[in-house]
Amino acid sequence: MSTAPGIDAAAERSDLVRGALAMARETHAGQARHTGSGEIPFLDHPLAVAERLAERDFGDEVLAAGLLHDVVEHGDVEPSTVRERFGDPVADLVEALTEDPTIEPYEMRKEEHRNRVAVEGADARAVFTADKIANVEVLRKAYALEGEEVDAELPVSLDMKIYVWELDLEMLFNESPGVPLVDRFADEMTGLWGQRAAAARASSP
Repeated sequence: MSTAPGIDAAAERSDLVRGALAMARETHAGQARHTGSGEIPFLDHPLAVAERLAERDFGDEVLAAGLLHDVVEHGDVEPSTVRERFGDPVADLVEALTEDPTIEPYEMRKEEHRNRVAVEGADARAVFTADKIANVEVLRKAYALEGEEVDAELPVSLDMKIYVWELDLEMLFNESPGVPLVDRFADEMTGLWGQRAAAARASSP
């Protein structure tokens, strides 16, 4: 059974979503993502992001952007190719969701991206939020297995990741208050904080 039934249904009725799904599959074929407790196929991530958007009945252009949000940043697809194949609305969202790799360190890159998404509009913030939800969900599963040892596989420390996500959540509460996706992101973060607190209590003498 598919892990993304909403996207499967959207792809059946929409040429736009079907084409985006095909590009995501082609671009991310053979790629893997580190979860903190091993690797998963990279495609699982954009599928999860797009599925979160489908669950909230976002339109086809937003679903397509969810599927394509990493094809420029983590693939070999040029922004112009996305624009030619999927049109300006989708391409604008993908560009908004693409981080600038020239900005270092990690915290500054995330800050620039957060500030850019904040002013790009509700649809960009929706894809951004779905991306964060998918990432926290995966990390929570890894934390349940590995505890604080997830640090060993992460590109930055767990503390830094959580700090950045807290700032992301603050921005979203300010710019998209009352949006169910934002509330879900907050729930996932609350769950992660709870897991860490429980682990700290269990390890105390």
